[in-house]
Amino acid sequence: MSRIGKMPITIPKGVKVELNNNNIKISGERGILERNFHPDMQVKIEEDKIFVSRPSENKFHRSLHGLSRTLISNMVEGVSSGFEKILEIRGVGYRAALEGGKMVIQIGYSHPIEVDTPKGIEFEVEKQKIIKIKGIDKQLVGETAAKIRLLRKPEPYKGKGIRYVDEVVRRKVGKTGAK
Repeated sequence: MSRIGKMPITIPKGVKVELNNNNIKISGERGILERNFHPDMQVKIEEDKIFVSRPSENKFHRSLHGLSRTLISNMVEGVSSGFEKILEIRGVGYRAALEGGKMVIQIGYSHPIEVDTPKGIEFEVEKQKIIKIKGIDKQLVGETAAKIRLLRKPEPYKGKGIRYVDEVVRRKVGKTGAK
């Protein structure tokens, strides 16, 4: 049995869960998330807890079991507390700013780069160097952060670029250190 899949998900106060066949709709104070699951996965709601079970020990069903439980858990956590990724910009003259509904980033190219705000995502910029990406959908928050990081990945010689706050960039020795 899947260790993750067999754990129940507790439903916090203020979160409502609606279950229709293989469609689950979770609403909370931050918003509403809805997702379709594989019809073989059995989802039950009992006494403020959600249980996910599988019909057999088939390899395919085992792979879906933990995944389905984790996706539902992330939905419950997202509508109750939300998710956040923090990016840091390092480099001389590198900066970010919010202008209207867009984020404008200057990261060493000849032109500033404009990033549109996806639906369900909020940007915050602190001191022109820290970008906070917030939202209720964990997948969308992570994907948006990864796309912004790809605009200028941290380079290994001076460490300039966009990185996650807790990311460690392995530095290389330059030409003078090769003697």
